Amino acid sequence: MNFVDYQKNVAQLNLWNHSYHVLDAPLISDAEYDAAFRELQTVEQENPDWLMLESPTQRVGDVVSSAFQKITHTVKMLSLANAFSIDETVDFFIKAAKELAIPLESLEIFSEPKLDGLAISLRYEKGLLRYAATRGDGEVGENVTHNIKTIQSIPLKLNTKTPPEILEVRGEVFMTKAIFEQINQLAQTQNSRAFVNPRNAAAGTIRQLNPKIAAERALQFIPYGIGEYSGEREFLRHSEIMAYLATLGFRENTNCHHFFAAEIAFDQDYQRMETLRETLPMEIDGIVYKIDDLNLQQKLGFISRSPKWAVARKFPAQVMTTTLLDVDFQVGRTGVLTPVARLKPVFVGGVTVSNATLHNMDEIERLNLCIGDSVEIHRAGDVIPKVVKVVAEGEARRAIIMPTHCPICDSRVKRVDKQAAYRCSGGLKCAAQIAERIKYYASRDCLNIRQLGAKLIEILCEQGVLTSVADIYRLTLDDISTLDGQGEKNATKILAAIEASKHTKFSTFLTALGIPEVGESTGKLLAKHFQTLGKCRAADLETLVQIPDIGEITAKNVRHFFDDEAQNQLVDNLLAAGVYWDESENESLENTQPLAGQTWVLTGTLSAPRNEIKVILERFGAKVSGSVSAKTTCVLAGEAAGSKLTQAQNLGVNIIDETQFLELIENL
Repeated sequence: MNFVDYQKNVAQLNLWNHSYHVLDAPLISDAEYDAAFRELQTVEQENPDWLMLESPTQRVGDVVSSAFQKITHTVKMLSLANAFSIDETVDFFIKAAKELAIPLESLEIFSEPKLDGLAISLRYEKGLLRYAATRGDGEVGENVTHNIKTIQSIPLKLNTKTPPEILEVRGEVFMTKAIFEQINQLAQTQNSRAFVNPRNAAAGTIRQLNPKIAAERALQFIPYGIGEYSGEREFLRHSEIMAYLATLGFRENTNCHHFFAAEIAFDQDYQRMETLRETLPMEIDGIVYKIDDLNLQQKLGFISRSPKWAVARKFPAQVMTTTLLDVDFQVGRTGVLTPVARLKPVFVGGVTVSNATLHNMDEIERLNLCIGDSVEIHRAGDVIPKVVKVVAEGEARRAIIMPTHCPICDSRVKRVDKQAAYRCSGGLKCAAQIAERIKYYASRDCLNIRQLGAKLIEILCEQGVLTSVADIYRLTLDDISTLDGQGEKNATKILAAIEASKHTKFSTFLTALGIPEVGESTGKLLAKHFQTLGKCRAADLETLVQIPDIGEITAKNVRHFFDDEAQNQLVDNLLAAGVYWDESENESLENTQPLAGQTWVLTGTLSAPRNEIKVILERFGAKVSGSVSAKTTCVLAGEAAGSKLTQAQNLGVNIIDETQFLELIENL
């Protein structure tokens, strides 16, 4: 056999794979395929220089991974907003239509079943699969290429003679119901632990270090969109993207529909999918409704971590009945006591539930709930279980009473004026509040000390090593390395992350202090308005209330915080420990972001990775788009720029080369 024949054999086996795993239309028998596959393996062993990345032999490797590398997504992998009723779904698109200033009747929607699996991003470069990553936190995921290659419905090479330069395919990895049952039956015979549901099984499989295990579990993949894209083909609609992905060799998501937003109110699409749900080979937990027009998607943009042009309508919560055995009261970061139901364990939605939230005492009164009652439990959208009603009163029911003293520090519990909340008055004397505040300070939305996890913080608090937030900066190598499962190497990493966290932003620092009602957005408002910590500390209530979007309750909380001697001492201790921020970052948005309001497009081959250039532009306030329109401010064109450059020329959009771009950035 020569190299050309080898290439033909690789293409032939890939065609048979595609027909079998994607189209469900086998072209040959399993025995014939196995014989051809073994022959290909023999040829590659005899001619290792011939080996092609897209060869089907590369799907199952023998190498066991020892760790998962981190991968930064070039385009964020966002989650979806959820709707649990027809009214919430319709309201979502009424709001979108209003923002776009177009009638709801003209808003075209593309709906697709929401697969209940694990979100994955596949990056193809010049048609070849380079790596696969999990969603992670939306910005950074884990490299799981070794297991993704075992999934037969994922092409190692795109089925096209003109592949895009870069294509990131976003989709869901899932396990069919039939395979799930087989795996759990096998687990029973081997006395090993069974998976609770197909999604859990798929996620566990992808995180296996040995790809042979993943190969045995026959996972599937169906795309739902794209991330970074650099190619000649232009798309106007999401439905066009989905059709294009099918031509490249990906499995289609069946039962997708196209209609106008006003039709959602009739609920026909939802009712149809709810009826079909049990007959499908895979689990789905709802329907995703997306505005089909990509230009309208771009205009709407995003809010927080979800798009404003798509919503997931979830199927009804699964319901079970059980007995309320007792109620505990947990103390949170701000001292609020939250009642938690302790239940007779019950299996709901694939999970054994023994705890549920009761929110507050007003909710308990509304439910007329007592210990000993038979209650109905909902798991809406697979979130924290909730007690929704009393099914039957218990024979010896006991009233649920709010403690008069904190269960942790024994300080008096007081009801917050005009609110449903009861709060421990212990403040920084309360160990529970201290632990939760330390966790919050180190969390991703605050100082982002990733290595300092919640469990480790709990242990250090229990041992008395951490008694305040400022103690984070007093931790030593011995404090951490002597703990079980840590060691000197890991302790060194944690201390390095703590040291790096000292350089922060003023707004982040204000957020991390844990002032009630002061989250990320309010922290930014305060930082922008006052510019310095001294001015913020000294601001009176009247000044605080006058700040746009700062209400009376928030203003009182800020003033109360800085009036408290212990809280001020904590702030001073953090500053003394070396926490600082650049004063220049506190200037107004107009001064620090000279490109604010501008939209840039990158095209062609550039000397630096596009993601790095994108970070630079966003740092100066610009938005980077994947397509050119009349609203594009500037196009940065590298070598071999294609249709985007032509489109920019036709629209009269400003175009610069890399030399001009570097000069611009240097001047900024």
